[in-house]
Amino acid sequence: MISMGIVFFLQIFMGNFLIAYFGLRPYYFWRRFFIWQPVTYMFLHGGLMHIIFNLFGLWMFGSDLEYRWGTRFFVKYFFITGVGAGLCTTIFTPNAVIPTIGVSGAIYGILLAFAVTYPDRIIYLNFLFPIKAKYFALIYGLLEFYSSVSQRSDGIAHLVHLGGMVIGYIYLDHRNILKRIKRLRDRRKFDHWNRWQ
Repeated sequence: MISMGIVFFLQIFMGNFLIAYFGLRPYYFWRRFFIWQPVTYMFLHGGLMHIIFNLFGLWMFGSDLEYRWGTRFFVKYFFITGVGAGLCTTIFTPNAVIPTIGVSGAIYGILLAFAVTYPDRIIYLNFLFPIKAKYFALIYGLLEFYSSVSQRSDGIAHLVHLGGMVIGYIYLDHRNILKRIKRLRDRRKFDHWNRWQ
């Protein structure tokens, strides 16, 4: 949180330079090998409200997870989901030149982890309407999926948000996912072998 505040302060004086070189621009990632951008874009923000809402989400969903997981695992998960979300953007929009900035991919990964860890915890949607965390995350995930496939040009990086959730789910459940893949592969081998009997 402190590092994002420091970078935000630097953006006031060096905004365009920092965003040009450290914001995530997939075209530059692939063509000019700006390989640091999937990490550095997370520390840049588009304004005071952008950083406030991101840090509020980090505090709201991340504080309980950090307490339960420990700081080391929490920070590791934070960077895996944030960098993973950035890499999703570079893969699915390789020619994009408009920079993506903000830590929202990691925040959405943390939202997913919060919903998996505390599925029945009540969250107040718009500070008014009580909703369970699992439904809250599901609604936001579906909205981001719809916005990603419809390619809305509203200035919000919906693909990054969705990528953070997907990477977070894969990371948290990777052992079970690998077991399911192995079972499916073994079943196909068995079915293939039975056909030749």
